[in-house]
Amino acid sequence: MKQAWFRFYEELNDMLPGNRKKVTFPYMFTGNQTVKDAIEAIGIPHVEVDMILANGQSVDFSYRIRNDDRISVYPVFESLDIASVTHLRSKPLRETRFVLDAHLGKLARYLRLLGYDSIFSDFKDDTEIVDISLSEKRIILTRDKQLLKNRKVTHGYWVRSDRPELQLKEVFRRFDLNRSVVPFSRCMECNSLLDDVDKADIADRLEPRTRKFYNNFKICSRCKHIYWEGSHYEKMKRFVEGLEDKTGSTP
Repeated sequence: MKQAWFRFYEELNDMLPGNRKKVTFPYMFTGNQTVKDAIEAIGIPHVEVDMILANGQSVDFSYRIRNDDRISVYPVFESLDIASVTHLRSKPLRETRFVLDAHLGKLARYLRLLGYDSIFSDFKDDTEIVDISLSEKRIILTRDKQLLKNRKVTHGYWVRSDRPELQLKEVFRRFDLNRSVVPFSRCMECNSLLDDVDKADIADRLEPRTRKFYNNFKICSRCKHIYWEGSHYEKMKRFVEGLEDKTGSTP
């Protein structure tokens, strides 16, 4: 039996038990185990990691840990340049698009509200989510850490909170979304883009009070859901503005 020493940094600690958070702790192993296998055995999906130091030297996932190694593990730097060290995955996805698992339906609607292309469905299994992520270059958002341990996954994030509003703030900060928000440009129902529409063309679909008091409308290019700047619009606008205020200065 051999022993190495591990220390995890920043939000990686969210996935560790209390006695392993923000401290150096021993990890027992046998044989020629890779650092990737050790990290996932400890409970951290590889997709959450972007830099590993072994005894102060940058290494990749294939590094074989040795007795008494001191391993430092850092999270993905989605908005920072760490080109001088060994990157453990391909470059960040600058066209930020998401695919969400079955537990994150309300979060998907919030992301669409902010203008982000976000697919959500009751997928048949995890394989389908991974395939969509790879083929369409989408970031996986999930509450299932095991999904992110799939060796094919290249971009993903384990959502910590179980409350949709906090989930949105979490994802908003994690991916620095305040720089590319385009509110009310995407349908919250089906994810398609919204188009301007003449009031006269949809008048027969409007309630009398809506037809009387509002003049500017948008329509979904796919499902034809209609949007206008009513009280619900103002409520959502205040929500978005509050979100930007609270997270805009977050690194």
